[in-house]
Amino acid sequence: MKFILRLFPEISIKSKSVRNRLIKLLQHNIINAAKHHGIETHIHSQWDKLIVTVADNLADTELKNKVVAQLKLIPGIHSFMQVEEFEFISFEDVYQKVKAVYEHKLENNTFAVRVRRRGKHEFNSQQAERQIGGMLKQGTQNKGVSLSNPDVLINLEIDSNKVFLITDKYQGLGGFPVSSQGEVLSLISGGYDSGVAAYRAIRRGMKVHYLFFNMGGNVHELGVKQVSYFLWDKFASSHRVKFITIPFERIVGEILEKTHHGVRGVILKRMMVRVASAMAKKMDIEAIVTGEAVGQVSSQTLINLSHIDRASQSLVLRPLIMSDKQDIIDEASAIGTSLFAENMPEFCGVISDHPNVCPKASFVEEQEALMSQDLVEDAVLHSKLMDIKDIPHDTKRLEQDIETVSTLNHNDIVLDVRAPDEVLNQPLTIEATVINMPFYKVISNFASLDNTKVYAFYCAQGVMSGMLARQLKELGYHNVKILRLDS
Repeated sequence: MKFILRLFPEISIKSKSVRNRLIKLLQHNIINAAKHHGIETHIHSQWDKLIVTVADNLADTELKNKVVAQLKLIPGIHSFMQVEEFEFISFEDVYQKVKAVYEHKLENNTFAVRVRRRGKHEFNSQQAERQIGGMLKQGTQNKGVSLSNPDVLINLEIDSNKVFLITDKYQGLGGFPVSSQGEVLSLISGGYDSGVAAYRAIRRGMKVHYLFFNMGGNVHELGVKQVSYFLWDKFASSHRVKFITIPFERIVGEILEKTHHGVRGVILKRMMVRVASAMAKKMDIEAIVTGEAVGQVSSQTLINLSHIDRASQSLVLRPLIMSDKQDIIDEASAIGTSLFAENMPEFCGVISDHPNVCPKASFVEEQEALMSQDLVEDAVLHSKLMDIKDIPHDTKRLEQDIETVSTLNHNDIVLDVRAPDEVLNQPLTIEATVINMPFYKVISNFASLDNTKVYAFYCAQGVMSGMLARQLKELGYHNVKILRLDS
């Protein structure tokens, strides 16, 4: 089974040396991605195309569908065609080969023959089209030739002594081959924006590693790992990349306890790019990728984005910067990440009651100075790196569900894990003992509580309480449950 691959147009206009490098890299990527998905390939490169031969190790239809699906998802391929290859002997022989494939398609239809010729022959492309077309017109049931608007278009390529009969055409992903434009560290949260931003970076030819700031426990991390693996497996499995987890509870805690509520959001983003920059430097990576878009939230005004940029020592790339939210959601649906985003818990631990959309840089820096100076170094020190291909073996969900209740036993204690400002603004009124313990302190402080009591975790949406309860149960605590109250 053979396929002819056309290069992305931007590759075609590069200099000879750059073009050859990109073609060689694309060959490497196709072979690796195909191998990852259990397909054996052999590739022959030419100046304007790649010819891919696939070993027939599956039933024809199954093999074709599998190969086509994979080729559609490899960055750098503009389009591709499935072809039948045979030796050029005569026009009569070509006619017989074409007739065997197209005879049933030509019945009661108009048609046209298009020939692309390469090499030295005693005929030109137009003469070949007339000869083969004339034989088909006489030798099959059809409605005649229509050069301008045929019902059936027959494409042939004659390359020296070889003929390629094109049986199917497909659109590729486009873009540049993965890793041709360097490596980046993509900040991934599992939502719509970060997934689409990572995809756009992959399609543009970047080798994307994934960086996750863990503020919500193992359950959130599990979901983010799944969407990261999905993106890699679908679009970039030609290269091995890393998934990095950064513990961020301590940083979130200091932001909530020490900084002004109006700039907490921008300070959080500044701390993220600081840590990401330090991690990128450690991994010898030049740029970081975020899913920010102008005006989407208060931390993404032009002024706040400029404050965020100044905190980074790495180049910050924002593939979505001018995108509308609905366009991002539509693209997430198209690439398959929307299903993850729809079910991903939204972390809203750093809340500004009245966020400042245009704070002065001096005020932001003044508030940051109130925080501990070792936060970035500590976060990088406690980072966890893993090969992304190992994620499927690392994401087994907890076998036991956490009990969720709406009423309490008389000895149950409510553990309110909301942020201090949220507790102050919306105090919990319930006939039970209530302990206020912000989410960022629960894992480190839970052991100090009376282990003979049962603790019902509470937060407004039930997301953070569920994450923490499951994480504690994973750590061996069984005296936990989740409290859900009717709003």
